[in-house]
Amino acid sequence: MTVNLYEEFNGYYDEIVSWRRFLHQNPELSFKESNTSKFIAEKLRSFGLKVREGVGGNGVIGVIEGGKPGKTIAFRADFDALPIHDEKEVSYKSKLDGVMHACGHDGHTASLLGVAKTLSKHSKHLNGKVVLLFQHAEEKPPGGAKLMIEDGALDGIDVVFGGHLATEIQIGNIATRVGPVMASVDAFKITLQGRGGHGARPHETIDTIAIGSELISHLQQIVSRRINPVEPAVVTIGSFHAGNAFNIIADSAEIEGTVRALSPEVRKKIEDEIRAILEGIKEADHINYTLDYLNGYPVLVNHKEEATLIESIVKKTMSPDSFVEKTISLGAEDFAYYLEVSPGAYFHVGARNERQETQFPHHHPQFDFDEKALLDLGNIFLQLTNHYLISK
Repeated sequence: MTVNLYEEFNGYYDEIVSWRRFLHQNPELSFKESNTSKFIAEKLRSFGLKVREGVGGNGVIGVIEGGKPGKTIAFRADFDALPIHDEKEVSYKSKLDGVMHACGHDGHTASLLGVAKTLSKHSKHLNGKVVLLFQHAEEKPPGGAKLMIEDGALDGIDVVFGGHLATEIQIGNIATRVGPVMASVDAFKITLQGRGGHGARPHETIDTIAIGSELISHLQQIVSRRINPVEPAVVTIGSFHAGNAFNIIADSAEIEGTVRALSPEVRKKIEDEIRAILEGIKEADHINYTLDYLNGYPVLVNHKEEATLIESIVKKTMSPDSFVEKTISLGAEDFAYYLEVSPGAYFHVGARNERQETQFPHHHPQFDFDEKALLDLGNIFLQLTNHYLISK
């Protein structure tokens, strides 16, 4: 192939940045991304791609048919925003109060659109097919990935890859690893129902604040005392609400939390322990309860061959020092669903530089990143295309 895909893609940098900034100014929350979905579909059609809209909800799929038969590879970019107020003072600040792209999804989408534009002009050189998965609702369970897969997004796919900008990693570095990379995520809500009464006569009540506090202590001991300490796991209580006056014993309380784990076995054991503790407290403290338990995203497990391929591509096309073995995280990502169905891998792209404004963590109201990372993200996708679909 005589055309330099990477040079051409890099030549679209200003346009890619303009798409990213437009999306940043016009964010939409999970499952409400109708305008973003239309924007993506219109761009893909302008490149001459086959487009399918409404996949699993607001998902969009673009297809690039190669000139010859071969493998079908898929790349994924998510495009939902978060309920966070944008505190940055930049020209592309969010126009919608309380909604912001604070995780880089605008960048993922813009970069993959640049890949689409590049490959659309050279499809005849491809021995196979590229499927571009623009996914809604990564941030909110049940997640757009699961719904898109159920709607056929991975039908006929041989291998799938996804990338994520990362402000904890220096610009110019790419990180991944073989095996578990990110945790499963579950959410629970416990409602305790006791018997309220006067603060001076506690013996006549069933005190949900006292019992709830005891319950939280027991929940914290699941990981520290009931899970093998070499198995990473977290039980976090994020919310405890009860009572409305200083001298009244509350008759009800609500406790909400999250469970993270890196193995299905530990994930299941923690859920079982929560249920057992609740039954024990019900018996011991004469209280009733309800438990709403949501099994969210599974553990994200990279396949060996595909994760190793990304490592070799980085070391060969960037530099040996550009590859970083990804630290295992107890954060979660619904790309895990794709990897349960198809071989593939997920990688992180360094997006921070020496400027403070690129060093805020994800989901921070001042989150931003070095936009040169959009080129690194897209170039990895193009290198993967070259590996699978272009004859050497």
